Amino acid sequence: TYCDYTFTISDCKKPSPILINGLATVVMPSSGGVTLWANDFDAPGSGSFDNCTATEDLVFTIRIVEESNTPLTSLAEVLALGTGADFTCDHLGFTEVEVYVIDEAGNWDFGITYAHIQDNNGVCDVQELADVSGVVHTEEDEMVSDVNVSLNHQSTAIPDFLTSSSGYFQFAAPMHQNYTVAPERNVDPLNGVTTFDLVLISKHILGLDVLDSPYKIIAADANASGNVTTFDLVTLRRLILNIDTEFANNTSWRFVDASFNFVDPTNPFATAFPEVISINDLESNIANNDFIAVKVGDVNNSAIPTSFVGTQQRTFDNNLVLNLKDQELVAGEMYNIDFTASDFRDVLGYQFTLNFDVTALEFVDVKTGSLSNLSAANFGLSLLGKGAITTSWNEGKATSLKDDAVLFTLQFVAKANGQLSELISVSSQFTHTEAYTINEDLNIALAFVSIAGTTVLENGFELFQNVPNPVLNNTTIGFQLPEATTATLRIFDVSGKEIKVIAGNFAKGYNEVNINRSALNASGVLYYELSTNAHKAVMRMILVD
Repeated sequence: TYCDYTFTISDCKKPSPILINGLATVVMPSSGGVTLWANDFDAPGSGSFDNCTATEDLVFTIRIVEESNTPLTSLAEVLALGTGADFTCDHLGFTEVEVYVIDEAGNWDFGITYAHIQDNNGVCDVQELADVSGVVHTEEDEMVSDVNVSLNHQSTAIPDFLTSSSGYFQFAAPMHQNYTVAPERNVDPLNGVTTFDLVLISKHILGLDVLDSPYKIIAADANASGNVTTFDLVTLRRLILNIDTEFANNTSWRFVDASFNFVDPTNPFATAFPEVISINDLESNIANNDFIAVKVGDVNNSAIPTSFVGTQQRTFDNNLVLNLKDQELVAGEMYNIDFTASDFRDVLGYQFTLNFDVTALEFVDVKTGSLSNLSAANFGLSLLGKGAITTSWNEGKATSLKDDAVLFTLQFVAKANGQLSELISVSSQFTHTEAYTINEDLNIALAFVSIAGTTVLENGFELFQNVPNPVLNNTTIGFQLPEATTATLRIFDVSGKEIKVIAGNFAKGYNEVNINRSALNASGVLYYELSTNAHKAVMRMILVD
């Protein structure tokens, strides 16, 4: 026997707009205006594309961004815009535009860029304009994206500029007036912030190993008090533990005029440092209004300056293993779970997320053990409803403990019968799993010791560095899953453009994906992100020719 089936194949994927970062032109003497076409903004070479529609068959429409605009919701509205937009003397300077890309199936998406309309022939009866431009970068010369830069004036309203991955900004402003250039970025406060930063700040406070740049010292001042103290450690730890989700008295990034020279680089707070640039009587184009971007809390420069990914999770060769006695739990009984370490040597700090099954365990209390300076403040209990306890501990000096010393004890009541090793695990779900010794950085793993003395190492979620790296022809990306699940691997370029997606069902334990260089169609630095329903991690690879 046989059966016939009819399948309807539909293209439901939106096209991907890839636009140039601005287009400059002049108004025509004959009309006092100029028409720009939507496809003029399409990036040359590697521009907008779609999975089913050929590039030459994509349709482009455009509209000028105005405060009165409402979001478009239908294909008819998008097509009604037309393929060109008229700019007049009213649009002199920088004007944002929305460029829409439509495929043959009627799917559409849009990107935002700008038109720089100039009046070189004096057609328009307006004030003379001059360009004010610069770049925003870290002290290691990494360009910072999504910085909202304002050009402030008492009466003239000039639209803000959002930096791209190049960190560049530019304004056209009426001449012979005074301005201040002010950057701001207050997102993703945990970007680049880990307990290792607390280790370095503690050493700085104790005078054991001072921070070696004024920008790192500014980053260490988490509560913006004008000095670096243990209160900054408290502020950052609450952030790491997910107790707080933002800085109470600070922004996640600060910006310093790049031309400023600190009187005392070891104490950048000795005199006020400029976080804006003042321009008096603008007479001509002014470039190099540059800023040094400082990620608050990040003193080892690990923050990712681009916006499409969050904090990059590191992976390590070895583990700091925490031992637990495995046991059968009985509903209604209370249990003290001791966390011990058999090789706790020269440890400077650690952090991780402890996950537990909320249907089988109810948290009661935490008790400290042999670690000095460990208290309830080192644990985050705001996520108990999600079955997670976060923890972060550090010392300015390395700590060693005798074998089987109890680091801390967690007290639970069993809500159902079950095996402890099946109900508790560590992960990077909220606070990344990391530990630091004098000699190396470590992952965190749990080892469950049975009554018979057998030890079973519990491996959590982990994304490994691709091998080989840099990549010439082929590379392998390995990852560890705590359970069999669906996972998605996405590869991006530095601008955030998605290059390749691999999704599938993967087994518990170690998995790997092999990728041919030709499938990436890119070069330079790429990022790859592995995500499941419960975990996410990002790593970086390099492609070489």
